[in-house]
Amino acid sequence: MVANGFNKLRIGELTAEVPVIQGGMGVGVSLSGLASAVANEGGIGVIATAGIGMFEPDFATDFPGANIRALKKEIRKARARTKGILGVNIMVALSNFADMAKTAVEEKVDIIFSGAGLPLNLPEFLEGNQRTKLVPIVSSARAATLICRRWLGKYSRLPDAIVVEGPMAGGHLGFKEEQLGDPAFALERLVTEVIAAVKPFAAEGQRPIPVIAAGGIYTGADIYKFIRLGAAGVQMATRFVTTYECDAAPAFKQAYIDARKEDLVIIKSPVGLPGRAIRNNFTDAVNAGKRKPFKCPYHCIKTCAYQSSPYCIALALINAQKGNLKHGFAFAGENAYRAKEIVSVRELVRILREEYAAAAEPVALASSGSGL
Repeated sequence: MVANGFNKLRIGELTAEVPVIQGGMGVGVSLSGLASAVANEGGIGVIATAGIGMFEPDFATDFPGANIRALKKEIRKARARTKGILGVNIMVALSNFADMAKTAVEEKVDIIFSGAGLPLNLPEFLEGNQRTKLVPIVSSARAATLICRRWLGKYSRLPDAIVVEGPMAGGHLGFKEEQLGDPAFALERLVTEVIAAVKPFAAEGQRPIPVIAAGGIYTGADIYKFIRLGAAGVQMATRFVTTYECDAAPAFKQAYIDARKEDLVIIKSPVGLPGRAIRNNFTDAVNAGKRKPFKCPYHCIKTCAYQSSPYCIALALINAQKGNLKHGFAFAGENAYRAKEIVSVRELVRILREEYAAAAEPVALASSGSGL
């Protein structure tokens, strides 16, 4: 058996005993409850900032202020519940990206994860803060190279780690629809390409740039596979939805448990990207053209074509998070249909550890030359 079941994940001076980052899930699916539970089990818990102010009474009238206030509350609530590693996920496409980045830095969060666009200016928000680590989320070696070059040239620093997210992820995807099933964009290939791309930058900076695999990772065996490929750890989101500590409503979690493989579909999001979601009556109505344009209450995503969109994706995701799936839908990764029950985060980590050890044991035996 593999000792303790896991390798550790190191990002700068931070060390996660469990090499798993819980992916940030908006709107309101991963807040302080889930993030602190994951951190307490030795992983890295992540609060999603997209739409985080939705429970504030002035969310519709003071969108910027409500979100800043809510992010501060969630980080402080999480900090009160754990001494583990906490991060926030900030989408570059958010219209309040700068506000969220500044707030996270002010609150001295451990790590900022940032994707859904290239976070080319993220280091400028640090303003001397050496505590907070910066981890871009990319979908290609080209994007990783571009970020490293820009940060090194303009800010004299490099990413503290890089997450590479493949096409099996849930939510908005950084790929064209025709690329989703193309082997050229398989996560295994992307991970090895990104590792090779950042190697010269790590050498120049004289420190490691850990590469973390994300998108479709569901089991401990998956974790082991990507660590064997050279990844320092993994990011998992979908499997954490069906935990008691996940911040979404029970009906949201039940949608995962009820989902069949064929229910995981690609939708055309108003923000201009394909997205993976669980099919329901709402998505069917949108596809059938039965919903009408609306007045945008927030313009929360820079790229959203709200003038012509048949629905508000923020409202749809807020409704889903609250369990009102008649007026919304759940984003989910390609493996969401594999969820069968609700478990605690502690139990999930135990299962992942056992799966990892079981996958590693035959390799360990073979390398030791034992035939037993």
